[in-house]
Amino acid sequence: MPLLIQNRRIERPGSTVDLFARYPHLQENARVFRSKTIVDVDPKCLLYIQQREFAATTPADNSVAVLGSDDATTCHLVLVRHTGSGAACLAHCDGSSTWSEVPLIVKAVTSLSKDPAKEGRLELHLVGGFDDESKTSHKLSLSLLSAFQRQKEDIHLETCCITEMNDSLVDGAHRPVVYGIGINMKTGEVFPASFPYKGPAEELRSARTFTGGQMADIYDSSKGEVKIGPCKWSPNLDISFWLSQDDDTILKYLSTSPMAEPPHFVQHIKSTIQFLLEHPSSDSVFPGGQPQQYRRTEQGDWENVNQT
Repeated sequence: MPLLIQNRRIERPGSTVDLFARYPHLQENARVFRSKTIVDVDPKCLLYIQQREFAATTPADNSVAVLGSDDATTCHLVLVRHTGSGAACLAHCDGSSTWSEVPLIVKAVTSLSKDPAKEGRLELHLVGGFDDESKTSHKLSLSLLSAFQRQKEDIHLETCCITEMNDSLVDGAHRPVVYGIGINMKTGEVFPASFPYKGPAEELRSARTFTGGQMADIYDSSKGEVKIGPCKWSPNLDISFWLSQDDDTILKYLSTSPMAEPPHFVQHIKSTIQFLLEHPSSDSVFPGGQPQQYRRTEQGDWENVNQT
Protein backbone atom coordinates (compact mmCIF):
# COMPACT_ATOMS: atom_id res chain seq x y z
CA MET A 1 0.00 0.00 0.00
CA PRO A 2 0.97 3.62 -0.26
CA LEU A 3 2.36 6.65 1.45
CA LEU A 4 -0.45 8.54 3.17
CA ILE A 5 -0.89 12.17 4.19
CA GLN A 6 -3.79 12.93 6.54
CA ASN A 7 -5.04 9.37 5.90
CA ARG A 8 -5.22 9.91 2.13
CA ARG A 9 -3.05 8.21 -0.43
CA ILE A 10 -0.77 10.68 -2.18
CA GLU A 11 0.10 10.78 -5.85
CA ARG A 12 3.79 10.74 -6.65
CA PRO A 13 4.89 14.41 -6.66
CA GLY A 14 6.85 15.76 -9.61
CA SER A 15 8.87 17.99 -7.28
CA THR A 16 9.11 18.94 -3.63
CA VAL A 17 7.60 22.32 -4.57
CA ASP A 18 4.59 20.43 -5.93
CA LEU A 19 4.35 18.33 -2.73
CA PHE A 20 4.36 21.34 -0.40
CA ALA A 21 1.92 23.26 -2.60
CA ARG A 22 -0.54 20.34 -2.45
CA TYR A 23 -0.16 19.80 1.29
CA PRO A 24 0.35 23.19 2.97
CA HIS A 25 0.12 21.65 6.45
CA LEU A 26 3.42 19.84 5.70
CA GLN A 27 5.00 23.26 5.20
CA GLU A 28 3.62 24.47 8.51
CA ASN A 29 4.78 21.29 10.31
CA ALA A 30 8.25 21.77 8.82
CA ARG A 31 8.38 25.40 9.97
CA VAL A 32 7.40 24.37 13.48
CA PHE A 33 9.95 21.54 13.53
CA ARG A 34 12.89 23.62 12.32
CA SER A 35 12.10 26.39 14.83
CA LYS A 36 12.51 24.02 17.79
CA THR A 37 15.56 24.41 20.02
CA ILE A 38 18.42 22.08 19.08
CA VAL A 39 19.06 19.55 21.86
CA ASP A 40 22.61 18.50 22.77
CA VAL A 41 22.10 14.80 23.50
CA ASP A 42 23.79 13.10 26.44
CA PRO A 43 26.07 10.33 25.10
CA LYS A 44 25.12 8.04 28.00
CA CYS A 45 21.63 7.45 26.64
CA LEU A 46 22.41 7.73 22.92
CA LEU A 47 22.86 5.38 20.00
CA TYR A 48 24.45 7.49 17.26
CA ILE A 49 23.87 6.56 13.62
CA GLN A 50 26.43 7.53 10.99
CA GLN A 51 26.02 7.94 7.24
CA ARG A 52 24.82 4.75 5.51
CA GLU A 53 23.78 3.16 8.80
CA PHE A 54 20.46 2.38 10.42
CA ALA A 55 19.37 1.12 13.83
CA ALA A 56 16.05 0.08 15.34
CA THR A 57 14.90 -0.44 18.91
CA THR A 58 11.89 -0.23 21.24
CA PRO A 59 10.96 1.72 24.38
CA ALA A 60 11.83 -1.40 26.43
CA ASP A 61 15.54 -1.04 25.54
CA ASN A 62 17.49 -0.25 28.71
CA SER A 63 20.67 0.56 26.77
CA VAL A 64 19.29 3.20 24.37
CA ALA A 65 16.92 6.04 25.23
CA VAL A 66 17.66 8.17 22.15
CA LEU A 67 18.43 7.27 18.53
CA GLY A 68 20.18 10.14 16.78
CA SER A 69 22.13 11.23 13.72
CA ASP A 70 23.45 14.53 12.35
CA ASP A 71 25.90 16.12 9.88
CA ALA A 72 23.26 15.70 7.13
CA THR A 73 23.64 18.28 4.38
CA THR A 74 22.30 16.76 1.14
CA CYS A 75 21.74 13.49 3.06
CA HIS A 76 18.32 12.79 4.58
CA LEU A 77 17.54 11.41 8.03
CA VAL A 78 14.73 8.86 7.76
CA LEU A 79 12.75 7.83 10.81
CA VAL A 80 9.95 5.26 10.82
CA ARG A 81 8.03 4.63 14.05
CA HIS A 82 5.13 2.32 14.97
CA THR A 83 2.68 4.15 17.22
CA GLY A 84 1.51 0.97 18.96
CA SER A 85 4.77 -0.76 19.86
CA GLY A 86 6.84 2.44 19.97
CA ALA A 87 9.49 0.65 17.90
CA ALA A 88 11.49 3.03 15.73
CA CYS A 89 14.24 2.89 13.12
CA LEU A 90 16.50 5.81 12.20
CA ALA A 91 18.60 5.78 9.04
CA HIS A 92 21.10 8.23 7.54
CA CYS A 93 20.54 8.00 3.78
CA ASP A 94 22.84 9.52 1.14
CA GLY A 95 21.10 8.27 -2.00
CA SER A 96 23.59 5.48 -2.67
CA SER A 97 20.90 2.77 -2.78
CA THR A 98 17.57 4.24 -1.72
CA TRP A 99 15.34 1.60 -3.31
CA SER A 100 16.98 -1.26 -1.43
CA GLU A 101 17.39 0.71 1.81
CA VAL A 102 13.79 1.75 2.43
CA PRO A 103 12.43 -1.83 2.69
CA LEU A 104 15.15 -2.59 5.28
CA ILE A 105 14.08 0.42 7.37
CA VAL A 106 10.40 -0.54 7.28
CA LYS A 107 11.13 -4.20 8.05
CA ALA A 108 13.30 -3.23 11.02
CA VAL A 109 10.25 -1.57 12.61
CA THR A 110 7.59 -4.12 11.64
CA SER A 111 9.74 -6.98 12.96
CA LEU A 112 9.74 -5.27 16.38
CA SER A 113 5.98 -4.56 16.25
CA LYS A 114 4.38 -7.99 16.06
CA ASP A 115 2.38 -7.91 19.30
CA PRO A 116 -1.29 -7.81 18.17
CA ALA A 117 -2.25 -6.17 21.48
CA LYS A 118 -0.26 -3.08 20.48
CA GLU A 119 -2.18 -1.87 17.46
CA GLY A 120 -0.94 1.23 15.74
CA ARG A 121 0.29 2.67 12.47
CA LEU A 122 3.64 3.34 10.82
CA GLU A 123 4.62 7.00 10.79
CA LEU A 124 7.39 8.55 8.71
CA HIS A 125 9.55 11.56 9.54
CA LEU A 126 11.88 12.91 6.83
CA VAL A 127 14.43 15.60 7.69
CA GLY A 128 17.39 16.82 5.67
CA GLY A 129 18.67 18.29 2.46
CA PHE A 130 18.51 21.93 1.39
CA ASP A 131 18.27 23.97 -1.80
CA ASP A 132 21.71 22.95 -3.09
CA GLU A 133 22.96 24.04 -6.51
CA SER A 134 23.31 20.53 -7.94
CA LYS A 135 19.78 19.55 -6.76
CA THR A 136 21.23 16.48 -5.01
CA SER A 137 18.87 17.03 -2.06
CA HIS A 138 15.85 17.38 -4.33
CA LYS A 139 16.61 14.13 -6.16
CA LEU A 140 17.04 12.24 -2.87
CA SER A 141 13.80 13.70 -1.47
CA LEU A 142 11.81 12.45 -4.48
CA SER A 143 13.59 9.10 -4.50
CA LEU A 144 12.75 8.49 -0.84
CA LEU A 145 9.10 9.51 -1.29
CA SER A 146 8.80 7.19 -4.29
CA ALA A 147 10.44 4.28 -2.47
CA PHE A 148 8.10 4.63 0.51
CA GLN A 149 5.13 4.72 -1.87
CA ARG A 150 6.19 1.30 -3.18
CA GLN A 151 6.02 -0.39 0.24
CA LYS A 152 3.17 -2.79 0.94
CA GLU A 153 2.46 -1.24 4.36
CA ASP A 154 0.44 1.92 4.92
CA ILE A 155 2.96 4.58 5.98
CA HIS A 156 1.79 7.98 7.24
CA LEU A 157 4.02 10.96 6.43
CA GLU A 158 4.05 13.17 9.55
CA THR A 159 7.18 15.33 9.32
CA CYS A 160 8.61 16.47 5.99
CA CYS A 161 11.32 19.03 6.75
CA ILE A 162 13.28 18.46 3.53
CA THR A 163 15.07 20.37 0.77
CA GLU A 164 13.53 23.87 0.38
CA MET A 165 11.67 23.58 3.70
CA ASN A 166 15.01 22.91 5.42
CA ASP A 167 16.88 25.68 3.61
CA SER A 168 18.40 28.91 4.89
CA LEU A 169 20.55 31.56 3.27
CA VAL A 170 23.66 32.42 5.31
CA ASP A 171 26.11 34.99 3.92
CA GLY A 172 24.75 34.37 0.44
CA ALA A 173 25.14 30.58 0.64
CA HIS A 174 22.34 28.02 1.01
CA ARG A 175 22.61 25.74 4.06
CA PRO A 176 20.34 23.33 5.93
CA VAL A 177 18.50 24.66 8.97
CA VAL A 178 18.39 21.28 10.71
CA TYR A 179 21.48 19.05 10.40
CA GLY A 180 20.52 16.41 12.94
CA ILE A 181 17.58 14.78 14.73
CA GLY A 182 16.94 12.54 17.69
CA ILE A 183 13.98 10.48 18.86
CA ASN A 184 13.14 9.93 22.50
CA MET A 185 12.30 6.22 22.52
CA LYS A 186 10.12 6.48 25.63
CA THR A 187 7.89 9.34 24.43
CA GLY A 188 8.25 9.11 20.64
CA GLU A 189 9.17 12.80 20.43
CA VAL A 190 11.29 13.71 17.38
CA PHE A 191 13.48 16.80 17.77
CA PRO A 192 16.38 18.72 16.14
CA ALA A 193 19.59 17.59 17.79
CA SER A 194 23.37 17.74 17.83
CA PHE A 195 25.76 15.11 19.10
CA PRO A 196 29.20 15.94 20.52
CA TYR A 197 29.83 12.16 20.75
CA LYS A 198 29.50 10.07 17.57
CA GLY A 199 30.75 6.70 18.82
CA PRO A 200 31.34 3.98 19.50
CA ALA A 201 34.12 3.29 16.96
CA GLU A 202 33.60 6.57 15.09
CA GLU A 203 36.67 6.24 12.84
CA LEU A 204 36.05 2.56 12.04
CA ARG A 205 32.45 3.24 11.03
CA SER A 206 33.47 6.24 8.93
CA ALA A 207 36.15 4.14 7.26
CA ARG A 208 33.53 1.53 6.32
CA THR A 209 31.46 4.17 4.54
CA PHE A 210 34.47 6.00 3.04
CA THR A 211 35.63 2.75 1.38
CA GLY A 212 32.24 2.10 -0.22
CA GLY A 213 30.35 0.14 2.44
CA GLN A 214 26.60 -0.08 1.82
CA MET A 215 23.75 0.66 4.25
CA ALA A 216 24.24 -1.45 7.38
CA ASP A 217 22.14 -2.36 10.42
CA ILE A 218 24.45 -1.59 13.36
CA TYR A 219 22.34 -2.61 16.36
CA ASP A 220 20.80 -5.73 17.89
CA SER A 221 18.18 -4.44 20.32
CA SER A 222 17.57 -7.92 21.78
CA LYS A 223 21.17 -7.92 23.09
CA GLY A 224 21.71 -4.16 23.47
CA GLU A 225 24.73 -4.60 21.22
CA VAL A 226 26.30 -2.39 18.55
CA LYS A 227 27.85 -4.54 15.83
CA ILE A 228 30.23 -3.14 13.20
CA GLY A 229 31.34 -5.23 10.23
CA PRO A 230 33.08 -7.30 9.26
CA CYS A 231 33.77 -5.27 6.14
CA LYS A 232 36.50 -5.19 3.52
CA TRP A 233 38.97 -2.62 2.29
CA SER A 234 42.41 -2.90 0.70
CA PRO A 235 45.58 -0.86 1.25
CA ASN A 236 45.44 2.47 -0.56
CA LEU A 237 48.41 4.69 0.22
CA ASP A 238 47.26 7.26 -2.34
CA ILE A 239 44.71 8.59 0.13
CA SER A 240 47.55 10.07 2.22
CA PHE A 241 47.58 12.81 -0.44
CA TRP A 242 44.50 14.36 1.19
CA LEU A 243 46.19 14.85 4.56
CA SER A 244 48.46 17.54 3.07
CA GLN A 245 45.66 19.41 1.30
CA ASP A 246 44.04 22.59 2.58
CA ASP A 247 40.46 22.70 3.82
CA ASP A 248 39.03 24.24 0.66
CA THR A 249 40.49 21.49 -1.55
CA ILE A 250 39.10 18.74 0.68
CA LEU A 251 35.69 20.40 0.75
CA LYS A 252 35.69 20.88 -3.02
CA TYR A 253 36.47 17.26 -3.90
CA LEU A 254 35.18 15.20 -0.96
CA SER A 255 31.87 16.90 -0.17
CA THR A 256 28.56 17.02 -2.02
CA SER A 257 27.97 20.48 -0.50
CA PRO A 258 31.24 22.33 0.22
CA MET A 259 29.55 25.56 1.37
CA ALA A 260 27.20 23.85 3.79
CA GLU A 261 29.33 21.37 5.73
CA PRO A 262 29.58 21.64 9.52
CA PRO A 263 32.88 23.06 10.82
CA HIS A 264 34.29 19.66 11.85
CA PHE A 265 33.86 18.06 8.38
CA VAL A 266 37.49 18.39 7.26
CA GLN A 267 38.88 17.06 10.54
CA HIS A 268 36.43 14.15 10.31
CA ILE A 269 37.68 13.28 6.80
CA LYS A 270 41.33 13.52 7.88
CA SER A 271 40.82 11.32 10.96
CA THR A 272 39.04 8.74 8.78
CA ILE A 273 41.93 8.73 6.28
CA GLN A 274 44.43 8.49 9.14
CA PHE A 275 42.55 5.46 10.48
CA LEU A 276 42.70 3.78 7.05
CA LEU A 277 46.44 4.45 6.78
CA GLU A 278 47.00 2.98 10.26
CA HIS A 279 44.83 -0.04 9.35
CA PRO A 280 45.66 -0.58 5.64
CA SER A 281 43.93 -3.95 5.60
CA SER A 282 40.49 -4.52 7.12
CA ASP A 283 41.63 -7.99 8.25
CA SER A 284 43.57 -6.40 11.12
CA VAL A 285 40.39 -4.76 12.43
CA PHE A 286 38.19 -7.86 12.16
CA PRO A 287 40.33 -10.78 13.41
CA GLY A 288 39.00 -14.08 12.15
CA GLY A 289 36.37 -12.22 10.14
CA GLN A 290 34.47 -11.36 13.33
CA PRO A 291 32.59 -8.07 13.84
CA GLN A 292 33.54 -5.47 16.42
CA GLN A 293 30.87 -5.50 19.14
CA TYR A 294 30.04 -2.98 21.83
CA ARG A 295 27.75 -3.04 24.87
CA ARG A 296 26.71 -0.29 27.27
CA THR A 297 28.44 -0.35 30.66
CA GLU A 298 26.72 0.60 33.92
CA GLN A 299 28.48 3.98 33.64
CA GLY A 300 26.79 4.55 30.26
CA ASP A 301 29.83 4.15 28.00
CA TRP A 302 30.07 1.74 25.06
CA GLU A 303 32.59 -1.00 25.81
CA ASN A 304 34.23 -3.20 23.18
CA VAL A 305 33.22 -6.73 24.17
CA ASN A 306 35.82 -8.23 21.80
CA GLN A 307 38.48 -7.05 24.21
CA THR A 308 36.86 -8.07 27.53
